[in-house]
Amino acid sequence: MRYSFYFLRSAAVGGILSLALAACAVGPNFQRPEAPKTNTYTAEALPEKTAAAPVAGGDAQRFVLGQDIPAQWWSVFHSDALDQLIRQALADSPTLAAAQAALREAHENVRAEVGAAFFPAIDANASAERQKFSGAAFGQLSIKPIFFNLYNASVSVSYALDIFGGARRELEALKSQVDYRRFQLEGAYLTLTSNVVTIAVKEASLREQIKATLDILSAQEKQLDVVERQFELGGVGLSDVLAQRAQLAQTRSTIPPLEKELEQTRDLLAVLVGKLPSEGITLPQFELSGLQLPQDLPVSLPSALVHQRPDVRASEALLHAASAQVGVSTANLFPKITLTGSYAFESINLSRLFTNSTNIWHIGAGLLQPIFHGEELIAKRSATVAAYDQAEAQYRETVLHAFQNVADVLHALDADSRTLKAQAEVEAAARATLDLTQKQFDLGAVSYLSLLNAERQYQQAKISLVQAQAVRFADTAALFQALGGGWWNRSTDIAASETN
Repeated sequence: MRYSFYFLRSAAVGGILSLALAACAVGPNFQRPEAPKTNTYTAEALPEKTAAAPVAGGDAQRFVLGQDIPAQWWSVFHSDALDQLIRQALADSPTLAAAQAALREAHENVRAEVGAAFFPAIDANASAERQKFSGAAFGQLSIKPIFFNLYNASVSVSYALDIFGGARRELEALKSQVDYRRFQLEGAYLTLTSNVVTIAVKEASLREQIKATLDILSAQEKQLDVVERQFELGGVGLSDVLAQRAQLAQTRSTIPPLEKELEQTRDLLAVLVGKLPSEGITLPQFELSGLQLPQDLPVSLPSALVHQRPDVRASEALLHAASAQVGVSTANLFPKITLTGSYAFESINLSRLFTNSTNIWHIGAGLLQPIFHGEELIAKRSATVAAYDQAEAQYRETVLHAFQNVADVLHALDADSRTLKAQAEVEAAARATLDLTQKQFDLGAVSYLSLLNAERQYQQAKISLVQAQAVRFADTAALFQALGGGWWNRSTDIAASETN
């Protein structure tokens, strides 16, 4: 076997030399695109802090430029129930599990390419045959048929020299696919946590709206009792009683749609954390009073956004892969050299198979130079260049949408605070009007129609106030999502842990 070891050693040396030659691969060397040259997200400067309102969730929020984002960004709401739910979602979500499996697949494809491109293919083969030989094949009918056994044991080696870097570019493209899958996983992680927070806020809002409606309903039931007594005493007409009953029925009719939406929200929350809707009863319940609105809002520097957003990084990885494919198609225009060899033993006697007299071997080299393929190779290279141009345009579009997303959320947060402040003023005025009208009605100073109008205005103002409070929480979560979610500050790399 001394010869086989010598051959394998020679192949290894040849492989090392080819790697050295392949260090200069044809095709473009990828350059990460520069971040947009801007210092702001919005056309007009944002206020230093948002408006404040004298209600729960009405604190002023301050925009802090350049402040970093915590990895567990949802902790800014200071809700143990929310923290618990997100931990459960991260552990059991099938969406996250699918993204992790896709990342593992990409890593295994890289391993396969490394083995195929940079190491010789070594195969062992053994065979045993029984043959009948006849002299008729040589025109010698007088020769009697001969029966014999043929045994063969061999090791074959083949290696393609990557002189022009085609294999290296293919590996580069596959590594870019790993980066793409990694940031797809980060995107799934960010989307999942953001959805859990947003749905929890929606649940809290619905519960608050139902509670407010029940409070209003209770007040209207008491008012109906008063009106009915006044009717019995002749103080009001039947039309007033009927109007109050209609108002009460209308208020009752708003509760079932809210309860339906709440149940559907709970079902969605259960699915997000990897549970069946029937198991949602075990999940914590959320109320707005259990959430704390953060007063300091981080606003990443615009130059850092393209490095933080998982969707931008994923698009960048696709651009890198497209660049590498240009190198692959370019390398296909150049010669390909393949080294082959084998070392074998062949004998008609099994006991003498591994002897010096029965060994055979061969060493060869092949050169393939494309000459004419009907412009196929040139057209394929032009196609990869066009694919790169497409990926570049898609990357720029992703960046533009990322900046738009951040700008939209910043505008929304500013508008949300002013909306909540105005809505708090509307609710306070509607409550004061209702109280005053109630007193005036009791004294007979105003008609019952005035009281009904005051009740309707207060009911709508109360519900609108709850909705405005919830929107501030939801848009605060949207800001953390728009800025990338702080994955770069996570102590445990979920991408790395899933590929070990």
